[in-house]
Amino acid sequence: MKIVSTEFIKSATRPVNYPISDLPEIAFAGRSNVGKSSLINVLVNRRKLVRTSATPGRTQLINFFDINGTFTLVDLPGYGFAKVPPEVKKQWGPMMRTYLETRDNLRAVVFILDIRREPREEDIQMIDWLEEFGVPTIPVITKIDKLPRSQRSAQIAKIAEATGLGKNAFTLFSAHTREGNEAIWELIESALAEAD
Repeated sequence: MKIVSTEFIKSATRPVNYPISDLPEIAFAGRSNVGKSSLINVLVNRRKLVRTSATPGRTQLINFFDINGTFTLVDLPGYGFAKVPPEVKKQWGPMMRTYLETRDNLRAVVFILDIRREPREEDIQMIDWLEEFGVPTIPVITKIDKLPRSQRSAQIAKIAEATGLGKNAFTLFSAHTREGNEAIWELIESALAEAD
């Protein structure tokens, strides 16, 4: 997909604040520090559409972005080990679950895992929610340049086993080399086409 325009719409925490729109939405979800912001920035070919941070957990709201005036990219809060106040952490689960359950124009979720980390309880919870609400899922494994090729297959097998997803379900991605960029776009475009 050729990116012509990207524009921040608004941030929200609950349905009453979501933007009113009929455009299809593609959401991005993953634990803190999996490279979600870097993935989004590479996909839309913008260096700072989504702020990247050395401090995990900076995305504490649901952020909506208009892409080309044709669909909305939704950046969901990172979850997991982020050093944030406990009351904020408690809000994240219900905030994301409510979005996934109630947003009618959600077409797919790009679900992101770090190749160097085995999935944790929160990752499995996200998969369960996506399955429960029938949300099409685009599983992506990031930071593949951080592991030698000889070690990738074994690590992917561990991730596949922990998540219950097939090894071939995952698209491999590197923000550094941009490997996987086109493959992810093909899956997103396919999800958007089904919205028509």
